[in-house]
Parts: sequence; C-alpha cells; structure tokens
Amino acid sequence: MENQHRLIKSYRDLNQEEIDLINKIKAHERETLKLLKEVEDHLSKQTLLNSGGDETPRIRMNFCQPFRWIAIARTDIETGFMAAVRAVAQPYNGPEAG
Repeated sequence: MENQHRLIKSYRDLNQEEIDLINKIKAHERETLKLLKEVEDHLSKQTLLNSGGDETPRIRMNFCQPFRWIAIARTDIETGFMAAVRAVAQPYNGPEAG
C-alpha cells in the first residue's frame, strides 16, 4: 500500500534530505553488524581452538564471557542506530498528533 505511513498515528512525510540521511544510517548499521559478525566468527573459532588440552584459554573465555559482551554490543549498537533514525524521523505522539 502506497503512503501507508499516513495511516499510522505519529508518522509524518519525510523530505528527501531526511530519507537520504536515514538510508545512510541504515547502510552504516549493516556495515557495523557485518563487523560484529566477524567478531562472533572469531570467538567461535577461538572456542573450537581452545577445546584442546590447555585450560588457560578456556578459563579466560569462561571468566571474560566474550559471547555475552558481543551480544550486549549488538543490542546497544542496534539501539543506537534505531535512536539515530528516530532522531531524524521525529515521530510525534503529543497532544496535537493525528
């Protein structure tokens, strides 16, 4: 449905500059999430390599919880990008909202 945002309360028409800026934010988000995937792949590789006899890396990884931290990073980064888009889109639910 074309222009469906007009049927949703608090949404507004964006100008071309705002659309371009949101698209730029979304592109950066995709690149940043690719980087996080590389970190996750690195951690998975570390886990496989550390399944041998030396306990030190396994102890370190259990103590440092890198998978927890990368999950926190992903959540916080996604939240940050959503906030940046919201800053540009400026949805409004105030008293004069339609």
